[in-house]
Amino acid sequence: MNRRPTLLASSALTVAAVLSISACGGSDGGGAKGGEKIAGAGSGSEQRESPSPTPPDDGIKRPEIKLPKGVRNVFEGGGTGDAKKDAILADNERRIASIDEAITVDAEKHPALAFYSSGDALLSAANHIQGFYKRGKTFVGATRHYDREVTFLKSGAAAVTYCEDTSKTYPKDRKTGKVDRSIPESAQDYAFYNTRLEKNKDGIWQTTSVLTTTAAKRCRP
Repeated sequence: MNRRPTLLASSALTVAAVLSISACGGSDGGGAKGGEKIAGAGSGSEQRESPSPTPPDDGIKRPEIKLPKGVRNVFEGGGTGDAKKDAILADNERRIASIDEAITVDAEKHPALAFYSSGDALLSAANHIQGFYKRGKTFVGATRHYDREVTFLKSGAAAVTYCEDTSKTYPKDRKTGKVDRSIPESAQDYAFYNTRLEKNKDGIWQTTSVLTTTAAKRCRP
């Protein structure tokens, strides 16, 4: 049994379903578009804390992201020293947080979801989130993101690759609030993500596609 399903590319949902999830409460990634390879290739309201990363002073009005108590993302590596790369990594972090918020927080709207994802990435995010709601599950714990790299593509887009460790997260029943901590660590807790981001007209680096390798050897300790 997986403690937390890995985010996989999927186009199972319609655009209407995506809009419903992003606008009305509780889903990521697809294939690379344009033929260009990506480099590296419930019930009740939750108490919320952990605001989204502090946005750079770029004048962009961003939706606030707050995760429930006990849900946390750890992004290793810090700044790169390159302002453009750091802006891309920051929007990648916000996108990950927006998906976790849509899974773990019961709210009327989750505007950050469609703010940081578009295209195939938004479709698969919606599918991922919907899977939790269908099973009546959410999760708690800390997710680690590491070995993060930014590569600029010829088209003006960028690729962000990173590893994800969910071994310290645990499934939680939406109805009872019971957390299952009995699941042992396994290879399935480690995944490698290869994402494409494009800067939109508002200056946001939106993720447009995601390729995922589950049980990734390169990400295991």
